[in-house]
Amino acid sequence: MKSKKSKVSAFNKWGYIFLIPFIVVYSVFQLIPLLNTIYNSFFENYRAGLTQIGPNFVGLKNFGDLFAKPKIWKYFGNTMIMWVMGFVPQILVSLLLGAWFSDNRLRLKAAGFFKTVIYLPNLIMASAFSMLFFTLFSGGGPINSILMDLGILSQPYQFMSNTGSARGLIALINFLMWFGNTTILLMAGMMGIDTSLYEAAEVDGANSRQKFFRVTLPLLKPILIYVMITSLIGGLQMFDVPQIFTNGTGDPANTTMTLIMYLNKHLFSRNLGAGGALSVFLFVLTGILSIIVFKLSDFKLEDD
Repeated sequence: MKSKKSKVSAFNKWGYIFLIPFIVVYSVFQLIPLLNTIYNSFFENYRAGLTQIGPNFVGLKNFGDLFAKPKIWKYFGNTMIMWVMGFVPQILVSLLLGAWFSDNRLRLKAAGFFKTVIYLPNLIMASAFSMLFFTLFSGGGPINSILMDLGILSQPYQFMSNTGSARGLIALINFLMWFGNTTILLMAGMMGIDTSLYEAAEVDGANSRQKFFRVTLPLLKPILIYVMITSLIGGLQMFDVPQIFTNGTGDPANTTMTLIMYLNKHLFSRNLGAGGALSVFLFVLTGILSIIVFKLSDFKLEDD
């Protein structure tokens, strides 16, 4: 017995040894910066011209100043609106494509080619997507030219100067970038469902819609929760697309300004205290919203 225990302990030792590189990398690049950010949030530390102010301990003053400004909630609203506008079509299209590609009865030709094609946008940098759409939808861009040639518009439409169109284009870019990745995840989950469950449902007289809602979706719930939480975290961290698309201005009238863009302004001005407070707020907000998603994940899918 002792020899067996010693062998198990020796074997487990190698598991801990292999964990050391991850722990070191995580500590250096994640844990220490996180603790440093929380530490800085309690200090007044910024640059006024050429003069460095602080660091001076101010307690919760940075958090009070942060929540005293109503624009923090406006930027949070902007972030969530653009995330929802991109996530809802993303999950619907991904479910549809995943169901098609995973259904062997359809016998889709060149399925591998189309799977590759829909995933390719995920490999393109956000900066390239943003610059492409900025050029396409600018006042003198090809989209306006086509619409005017077709007689739909009499003069160029300023997509970047209208709240709805600016938010819609940012959401569209995020949708195009990520729906392929979501499709692959959902398709993998669908292909892992035991086919005997569908056969049993057919014996019970279930049609295709009932099988999807009563068999596929309930069994996909763990993956759907994962997709929603990771997408939510990515949405709260939305920065590159609106930053490049609006040149960092958040126009029109700050309606495309996100929380990370607002944080970037603090860091650019070297206001480490206010930036740290906003970072801590984002960290707590992400945790709260993730918990809410978990709590709401016990929903029941019904389709009569």
